[in-house]
Amino acid sequence: MSWTGGTYGGRATCVLAPNASPMTLDGTNTWVLREPGARRSIVVDPGPLDDGHLAAVAAVAGPVGVVLLTHGHADHSEGARVFAERARCGVRALDPRFVYGDEGLGDGDVVVVDGLEVHVVGTPGHTSDSLSFLLPAERAVLTGDTVLGRGTTVVAHPDGALGAYLGSLRRLRELAAAREVDVIWPGHGPVLDEALPVIEQYLTHRADRLEQVRAAVAGGVVEARAVVRTVYADVDEQLWPAAELSVRAQLDYLHSTDSH
Repeated sequence: MSWTGGTYGGRATCVLAPNASPMTLDGTNTWVLREPGARRSIVVDPGPLDDGHLAAVAAVAGPVGVVLLTHGHADHSEGARVFAERARCGVRALDPRFVYGDEGLGDGDVVVVDGLEVHVVGTPGHTSDSLSFLLPAERAVLTGDTVLGRGTTVVAHPDGALGAYLGSLRRLRELAAAREVDVIWPGHGPVLDEALPVIEQYLTHRADRLEQVRAAVAGGVVEARAVVRTVYADVDEQLWPAAELSVRAQLDYLHSTDSH
């Protein structure tokens, strides 16, 4: 299933960055959001520091009101400062290291640019600074790496944490169950038109993996790399280093929950 970006709903265009890899799928999705008829746009996750990509984003975006970051991983944030300097706007992010200008970003904030409303939803877990962005007018949520268009994401231990991630998935599930969110615009991979079953599947997958890790530990497999070989035998070995991060997060989670 090939993914090349495109226009979605009445307010979003995805410009796909040329950084495809086993970890980034087809590449990073840079989202350009604009209220119909408005002059300025919002750019989410400018992506890598690639001049061709930043120029392509600028051509779609036109005048930019603000850049928002879902989180600080380089494949989402590396080009943000340069893009914002060129666009003469700020960068808002939860992690102060990525803020350019006067304003950070946090759970509950509402960003408004020329009539477009974006509600910030704190969704830590993949990283501690992960945010999602809800567009009520589209019943859409931009999830960054919290939910991907294909496969599942990494809980990037030690910054990421499984307990926080499960809480974030449950929060997204509540929004989807309440029909505040119908569609997911992810940070990698294709748009997901049915949010609720995808989020349910993510929660089920995490529960299944956690039980597999618990069983491996009970069987005497306690070193993270050995757990990866046991539990993630069905996963491409190129992804084992990322799986090891998730395993370390799972082991921490089990240690904190099973010891109580």
